[in-house]
Amino acid sequence: MSLKTKNKVNSASEASGDTIFLPNRDARIAEIAYYKSENRGFESGHELDDWFEAEQEFIL
Repeated sequence: MSLKTKNKVNSASEASGDTIFLPNRDARIAEIAYYKSENRGFESGHELDDWFEAEQEFIL
Protein backbone atom coordinates (compact mmCIF):
# COMPACT_ATOMS: atom_id res chain seq x y z
CA MET A 1 0.00 0.00 0.00
CA SER A 2 1.46 3.35 -1.00
CA LEU A 3 1.67 6.33 1.32
CA LYS A 4 -0.95 8.09 -0.79
CA THR A 5 -3.34 5.13 -0.40
CA LYS A 6 -2.69 4.96 3.35
CA ASN A 7 -3.52 8.65 3.70
CA LYS A 8 -6.76 8.15 1.79
CA VAL A 9 -7.73 5.21 4.03
CA ASN A 10 -6.88 7.16 7.19
CA SER A 11 -8.76 10.22 5.99
CA ALA A 12 -11.83 8.17 5.08
CA SER A 13 -11.81 6.46 8.48
CA GLU A 14 -11.38 9.70 10.37
CA ALA A 15 -14.14 11.37 8.38
CA SER A 16 -16.57 8.56 9.14
CA GLY A 17 -15.60 8.32 12.81
CA ASP A 18 -14.61 4.66 12.38
CA THR A 19 -10.97 5.10 13.39
CA ILE A 20 -9.64 2.07 15.25
CA PHE A 21 -6.43 2.48 17.20
CA LEU A 22 -4.96 -1.02 17.07
CA PRO A 23 -2.60 -0.76 20.06
CA ASN A 24 -5.57 0.19 22.26
CA ARG A 25 -7.69 -2.58 20.73
CA ASP A 26 -5.06 -5.25 21.29
CA ALA A 27 -4.36 -4.05 24.83
CA ARG A 28 -8.06 -4.27 25.70
CA ILE A 29 -8.39 -7.73 24.15
CA ALA A 30 -5.29 -8.86 26.07
CA GLU A 31 -6.83 -7.56 29.30
CA ILE A 32 -10.10 -9.42 28.70
CA ALA A 33 -8.15 -12.60 27.84
CA TYR A 34 -6.10 -12.21 31.02
CA TYR A 35 -9.21 -12.11 33.18
CA LYS A 36 -10.60 -15.16 31.39
CA SER A 37 -7.38 -17.00 32.20
CA GLU A 38 -7.41 -15.76 35.78
CA ASN A 39 -10.96 -17.05 36.27
CA ARG A 40 -9.76 -20.48 35.14
CA GLY A 41 -6.81 -20.41 37.55
CA PHE A 42 -4.27 -19.71 34.77
CA GLU A 43 -4.56 -23.28 33.51
CA SER A 44 -2.28 -23.55 30.48
CA GLY A 45 -3.37 -24.66 27.04
CA HIS A 46 -6.28 -22.22 26.61
CA GLU A 47 -4.41 -19.08 25.57
CA LEU A 48 -5.75 -18.93 22.01
CA ASP A 49 -9.28 -19.76 23.15
CA ASP A 50 -9.08 -16.93 25.69
CA TRP A 51 -7.81 -14.52 23.04
CA PHE A 52 -10.46 -15.47 20.47
CA GLU A 53 -13.27 -15.25 23.02
CA ALA A 54 -11.96 -11.90 24.25
CA GLU A 55 -11.78 -10.64 20.68
CA GLN A 56 -15.40 -11.61 20.09
CA GLU A 57 -16.49 -9.89 23.30
CA PHE A 58 -14.55 -6.77 22.33
CA ILE A 59 -16.21 -6.64 18.90
CA LEU A 60 -19.68 -6.91 20.40
